Amino acid sequence: MTYPHPAAIDPDELYAECSLKQTRGTGPGGQHRNKVATAVILTHDPTGITGQASERREQIANRKVALFRLRVNLALQVRRTPAYPPSDLIQARFLKGSIKVNPTHTDFPAILAEVLDNLYDCQLDPRQAGSRLGCSTSQLVKFLKNEPRALQQINTKRAEKKLHPLR
Repeated sequence: MTYPHPAAIDPDELYAECSLKQTRGTGPGGQHRNKVATAVILTHDPTGITGQASERREQIANRKVALFRLRVNLALQVRRTPAYPPSDLIQARFLKGSIKVNPTHTDFPAILAEVLDNLYDCQLDPRQAGSRLGCSTSQLVKFLKNEPRALQQINTKRAEKKLHPLR
């Protein structure tokens, strides 16, 4: 049985797999920031990967932001063997060769994880990965640009293999 990528599991289930640390935020914000522990650090216990947020005044809002950041970090750092054919989520978002997803949308981390898993499985060849996922090479690169750390990670690995960077 294959397990879904941690970035793709239900946010409530993911939250259950995490440790929560509450701290006071730093920086401007006055008395409220200095007296109330609204900053949140979520640590995914199975992997040790974290997501944190402190820019909101309410802890619940910071939890939501920290969970999204944790999911993006999981997408960047955890590799799995990609599903074939691509998931229903990918098939719904990759239409007529283009990718339809906002980088702030809840689905973004799961899609990013699947795209990266496919790229690594295809030895960092965006043409082959795009073909497998049902999008063009340029759309795949454009999607990666939505998360600059993902594009940087792929380009670093491509440089190690003496391949030209994706632009």
